[in-house]
Amino acid sequence: MEFVFLVLGLLVLVVGYAWYAAIVSRRNKVAEALGSIDAHLQQRADLVPNLLKLARRYMEHERSLVEDVTRLRGEAQAPYDKTDPGAVGRHLAAAEALDGRLGQLRVQVEAYPELRSEGTVTAALERMAEVEAQLTAARRYYNAAVAELNTAIQIFPGTLIAERTGTKALPSYAAQTEARGPIDADAYLT
Repeated sequence: MEFVFLVLGLLVLVVGYAWYAAIVSRRNKVAEALGSIDAHLQQRADLVPNLLKLARRYMEHERSLVEDVTRLRGEAQAPYDKTDPGAVGRHLAAAEALDGRLGQLRVQVEAYPELRSEGTVTAALERMAEVEAQLTAARRYYNAAVAELNTAIQIFPGTLIAERTGTKALPSYAAQTEARGPIDADAYLT
């Protein structure tokens, strides 16, 4: 009888350790994915000052848009705690807000023929489109990693292990509500 309890106890320990190792592995995968998103966000943020500098020369009456992009760039680059779900959510929301205003800036740039004809602006917009494509891939990877982690910590015995290790469910990186629908170009041009 003691042998049965010993085997059951050992089995519980092995399953518990395996689940713990899976949670740690998934948490590390999420951290890696978030690092990739941050790297692409940094690349995009590095492109913004040159684009704004060029746009300011031609878009004097769009000053509020340029100022918003500058402010949001600072918010998106602010340091945050990658283990705090609230901080991660705020960081991703700031990045999405910047993304929305950059979209408006791109539409405005398209409305100025003299800006479109300038080679440096065209090159900056092309590079930004490349970075956006890489960022989209990084978002998909992050969301898949978050889904795996969140599932692992929401299923027994993961709930117990996550509670003991302080692992919390993290937010997905979802598109803004207005980005999910069709684009109304008139709204950007008014």
